[in-house]
Amino acid sequence: MGTTFLMAFALMLVIEGVLPFLAPSLWRETFRRITQLTDGQIRFFGLTSMLVGLLLLFLTR
Repeated sequence: MGTTFLMAFALMLVIEGVLPFLAPSLWRETFRRITQLTDGQIRFFGLTSMLVGLLLLFLTR
């Protein structure tokens, strides 16, 4: 279980690093726009992301 968690965490870091590596100016602009969102909008995106992730986990198991 611990190894699986570390592998998932490592994959997340790789995926998160792709956009800043390939297009840093686009990443900076996207991050600037995110900081202008309200807390409710950010929470909605976070909840949506978690639900999609759980759905993908459920479908792949």
